[in-house]
Amino acid sequence: MKREFAALVTPIVASLVLAACGDSPAPKPQAKVEPVPVAPAPVAAAPAPAPAPAPAPKEEKADPNKELAQRVKQALEGESKIQAAAIDVTATDGKVTLWGTAASADEKSRATRAAYRVNGVTGVENKLAVVKGS
Repeated sequence: MKREFAALVTPIVASLVLAACGDSPAPKPQAKVEPVPVAPAPVAAAPAPAPAPAPAPKEEKADPNKELAQRVKQALEGESKIQAAAIDVTATDGKVTLWGTAASADEKSRATRAAYRVNGVTGVENKLAVVKGS
């Protein structure tokens, strides 16, 4: 055991003696460095495929019933003897319904005829109420 102690102490003492004698700092004892095993580099995986582009938003198709009702409303507004502001129009599969008020029976029948003249109208249900002064 004395030999092991002497083997450890001797280099340290020698370093101190040399450090005291010279201008340079004492060398530090070198620790034994064990090589670290290196893991192999991971194999690069194939790049992920690019995501598929999102489908373009489809244009909403206009509701043919709403379009027909709008065309009938425009036809009513084009008639000078019809108060179109007092009439609402709905449509279902070519059949048009007129809602609201008319100032006379003549105005009510004019509205029916104007609606029938619109392309695409297959029937007219006139639910206008005749109200004097409307």
